[in-house]
Amino acid sequence: MIQERKAWSLNGIVGLGLIIVLIAIGAFAFIQQQFIIGILLVLIAACLISGITIVQPNQSIVVIFLGKYMGTVRREGIVVTIPFSVRRTISLRVRNFNSNRLKVNDVNGNPIEIAAVVVFKVVDAAKAVFDVDQYEQFVEIQSETAIRAVATTYPYDSFEDNDLTLRGNADEVSNELTQELQERLKVAGVEVIEARLTHLAYSTEIAQAMLQRQQASAIISARKQIVDGAVGMAQDAVTRLERDGIVDLDDERRVAMINNLLVSIVSDQGTQPVVNTGSLYQ
Repeated sequence: MIQERKAWSLNGIVGLGLIIVLIAIGAFAFIQQQFIIGILLVLIAACLISGITIVQPNQSIVVIFLGKYMGTVRREGIVVTIPFSVRRTISLRVRNFNSNRLKVNDVNGNPIEIAAVVVFKVVDAAKAVFDVDQYEQFVEIQSETAIRAVATTYPYDSFEDNDLTLRGNADEVSNELTQELQERLKVAGVEVIEARLTHLAYSTEIAQAMLQRQQASAIISARKQIVDGAVGMAQDAVTRLERDGIVDLDDERRVAMINNLLVSIVSDQGTQPVVNTGSLYQ
């Protein structure tokens, strides 16, 4: 694999001054009828002129001479490099790529729609030119492949606190997507700065059914939390009453009190008190 290296280059101002001097001396040689010297000087000036190139900030010039990679020029401004060489300009600026909305199955097999934005830049111009064909297209295809790979390893949503999900753990998913992309794109000399999901939804054909499922799961989860809390509250109330000596409850009265407390706490609607004027055993 090709590694980027520095190409030979000359400061453009110095190069232009040298070209002017060579042309002037060559013209003087023609005037003095020293044609061989004049022709040689003009040819040298022409060679230097063919190597003149302009490098803008955050750009690099890949220099190719007779099919061989000669190096990369990153010095901004006007420079003189290897004469009669082929020069390809590669942008080193930060760019972003918005993927299409992809339809994939999550880890549970549910079809979802997902899309992401990838922020990247080229850090090795030689790899971007020689190790892959059309590195921009390579970035697009590998980005969509990585998005599919990451999406299939997580569920869309879950009501378990310990489960990582696409919807509930955006930072973790983005970090994994960034690492996955970096492994795929380093061959092209590309550095992935950030990758983040921009769209996430159930596929249209199951969206309504999954919404009902989410609502049912949410109700079950909420009920479980309410019951757990109610049991703890009832237990604390009975324990405190007995500890402070307010009441002395046998097993049957304790069960009745716990039942009344649970009904009052768990009920969706306000409970109606019933006054018992008799004994619990009558």
